[in-house]
Amino acid sequence: MSITIKIGSNVLTRQDGHLDESRMNDLVREISRLHKKGEKIILVSSGAVAAGRSIVKNYEGLDPVAQRQLLSSTGQVKLIDTYKKLFDIQGIKIGQILVTKQDFSSREHYLNIKNCISTLWENGVMPVVNENDTVSVTGLMFTDNDELSGLMASMADCKKLFILSNVDGIFNGNPSEEGTSVIREISSKTNISQYVQTSKSNFGRGGMLTKCRIARKTADSGIDVYIANGTKPDVITNLYEDNGNFVRTHFAAGEHSPAVKKWIAYSDGFTKATVVVNEGAKQALLSREKAASLLVPGIVKIEGEFKKDDLLLIKDENNVTIGLGKATTDKDKIKNEKRSKPLIHYDYLYIYPEITQ
Repeated sequence: MSITIKIGSNVLTRQDGHLDESRMNDLVREISRLHKKGEKIILVSSGAVAAGRSIVKNYEGLDPVAQRQLLSSTGQVKLIDTYKKLFDIQGIKIGQILVTKQDFSSREHYLNIKNCISTLWENGVMPVVNENDTVSVTGLMFTDNDELSGLMASMADCKKLFILSNVDGIFNGNPSEEGTSVIREISSKTNISQYVQTSKSNFGRGGMLTKCRIARKTADSGIDVYIANGTKPDVITNLYEDNGNFVRTHFAAGEHSPAVKKWIAYSDGFTKATVVVNEGAKQALLSREKAASLLVPGIVKIEGEFKKDDLLLIKDENNVTIGLGKATTDKDKIKNEKRSKPLIHYDYLYIYPEITQ
C-alpha cells in the first residue's frame, strides 16, 4: 500500500520558530515502522520557512517575496539535514524533491515527477517533498502543502493521505466553544461548509477551509483522507491502524478516478479561458446519475482565447465555478463543429466537490 503523509509547520516547530527535533524524531520513527513493513511512503513536509527563522536574523525589513526566499532557502537545508540524520538512524535512505506548481502545468511534466517517485520507491528511497519557495511567487504557489500533498497522493495513486496539523480534525462548530466535537466521518454527501473555520495557522499559509477542499477533492478521486493532530503521540500508527478510537476526521474515498482526471483536478491554475454555461448544462454536469460532457449548445459565452487541448474553467451564469476540463477543439472552430459535439468530453472533465463552490 502507498501512503502520503503531510506534516504541517505547526507540528514541526516550537513557538519560538525553532524546529522541534524531538517531535520530528517521534514522527520519523513511526514513518520508519511503516516503511519497514513494505509500505511506500511519500513524506510532504512543511517547515522550511519556520526553520529559517531560527537561522536568519534581521529579515523583517525585507519585502515578503525576498523574506520567503531567504528563510526557505536557509531553512530547507536545516529541515532536510535533520530528516536525513533521523532517517539514517532508522537505516532508511531519503531523497529530496522540491517542486513548484508550474512543474505540474503540463501532463508531460506531471508524468515526469510521477516517474521520479516510482524510481525512488523501486530503489528503496523515501521521497521527502516540499514546495520550492525560493522560486515560487504568488501566482505560481500552491495554496499550501495540503494542496501539494493531495496532488502527490493522487499522482502516485496512493490509498491513503494523512494530513497532520495542530488540530484534532474538522469540528462541528467553533473548537473553543463548549459542546463542539470532531466530525469523525465525512462522505461525499456530507455538507460541512457551515462548520469550516477560516482562520490560518501561525506558521503555515493555509487554514481549515483549504484542508477541507483538498481532502474532499482527494477523497473524491478514490483516496481515504485523514486529518488529525500531528502533535499527539503515535498519531501515524493510529491513523494507519484506524480502529475508530483515535480522534480524527476521515474523508471516505469515493470511486477511483482515471489518472488524467486526477491531473486535471489539480490544474485549475493553468486554465486558458473561462466557459460560462446555462442552467441546463450546469445541471447535466452536476448530475451524479449520468456522465455528461459539456456540449456546445450549453455555452452562454466564452471569456478568453484557447486552442485544442487547453484547459478551460467552467462557470455558471452566477459566476460560480463548476469545474474544468480539456478543450476538444480551438475556440475559432466551435461555430463549424456539429452542435452535438462536446467542447469538453466527460473523460477530460473534472467537477468540483460542493465545498469548493
